[in-house]
Amino acid sequence: MTAPIVFDHELIARHLRRRKAGAEDFVTSLALYDLQDRLLAITRKFEQALIMGPDGAALPARGESHDGVFAFERVSTALPAPGMPLVDPEDLALPRTDYDLIVSIFDLQVINDVPGFLARIRRHLRPDGLLLAAAVGGNSLTELRQAFLAADAALSGGAFARVAPFIEVKDAGALLQRAGFALPVADVESHVVRYAHPMALMAELKALGASNPLADRPERMATASLVTTAAHAYQEMAADADGRVRATLEIIWMSGWAPHESQQKPLAPGSAKVSMASMLGNDPKA
Repeated sequence: MTAPIVFDHELIARHLRRRKAGAEDFVTSLALYDLQDRLLAITRKFEQALIMGPDGAALPARGESHDGVFAFERVSTALPAPGMPLVDPEDLALPRTDYDLIVSIFDLQVINDVPGFLARIRRHLRPDGLLLAAAVGGNSLTELRQAFLAADAALSGGAFARVAPFIEVKDAGALLQRAGFALPVADVESHVVRYAHPMALMAELKALGASNPLADRPERMATASLVTTAAHAYQEMAADADGRVRATLEIIWMSGWAPHESQQKPLAPGSAKVSMASMLGNDPKA
């Protein structure tokens, strides 16, 4: 079955091209800092590694695991970048099929066919190759979403999709399993970012090229009245005592391995040689 079209990839590329020069992408910086820590914990010497994301030029050319420094092949999935491939994330024809590490930074939250995307990554990994993927989590920008829902209800009596849906951490492990990954793990890093005013948050999202990427977005642009009403609702629900407002940011990390015979596997049902009852001291035969 063809996945429904939720995200407009041409629009995402336009938003990235319009980013404000010099705007600091602290969200990507947080993810890359966390990636460094995660790689350093892995006892593996990576020989053929790839890192990809919407803007490949913002990604590192090198990484370091517990066993040493390695080079990343970089790929851009939205914005053309000099000297690196531009790959359609819905098709994902990567340059090789024998990577021992693939890292995806913020591709997953703008993919129409997430299980298909993960399955295609697995097919580009050699056996026992590793996927590490970062995605914006489900509770991110929940305050902004609620504020626009309240503003739309107040001004037009309806609700419109103005903030993209994000992946829930409870679904992440199942998505990896569905794509055929072994030893799937998902966890979440939660952050609270504070702004002087809701308008400062909206301005930063626009400066980072993170405006509404939905294909089924409202045809009319947000009016000044709508934005002002949403900002007031935001202030009412998420302001601290000092007047600054909170914004929730979640980064979900997903990891999984291409299947290999050397990997640990669960025991077959009924193969245990010691009963749970005897271990707990409840076995009448003990």
